[in-house]
Formats: sequence, structure tokens, C-alpha cells
Amino acid sequence: MDINEILMRITSDEDMFIPALIAGAILVGLFFKTVTRVVTGISQERTKREIAAYIAEGSMTPEHGERVLAAGTRKNRCC
Repeated sequence: MDINEILMRITSDEDMFIPALIAGAILVGLFFKTVTRVVTGISQERTKREIAAYIAEGSMTPEHGERVLAAGTRKNRCC
């Protein structure tokens, strides 16, 4: 059974089309959610490295760096 035959069965059979459409939408949503989490994680790590570099060069105190990193946590958000 090749891909064309499978696609033809799914699109011609009404009982298979709606579940296949829902499953496809769920998979696309999961894919974008995963990509968003990966990009967010990379950005957070880059920010931590940049703050560590500022602290190492002396342009930022460790206390200030700690406050900057803590500003993004959920417990410190107002809304």
C-alpha cells in the first residue's frame, strides 16, 4: 500500500477524514509547542550566559544579576 492509496482512502471516506484531520491538527499543534519550548529554553540559557559574562567582566554585580534573572520567574510577575 503506497502513500497515494492511503491518502485516497482517507479523503474519500468521510468516517476517516474527520479523525485524520483532527489527528493532523493535534500533531501540528504539538510540533509548534515543542519548537516554542526549545527556542524559549535556548533564549533563557543565552541570557544566563550573557549575565554571567557581565558579572565576570565587572560591569554587573552578582546581586544585580540575580535580581535580573529572578525578574522573569512566575512568582515575581504581577499578573
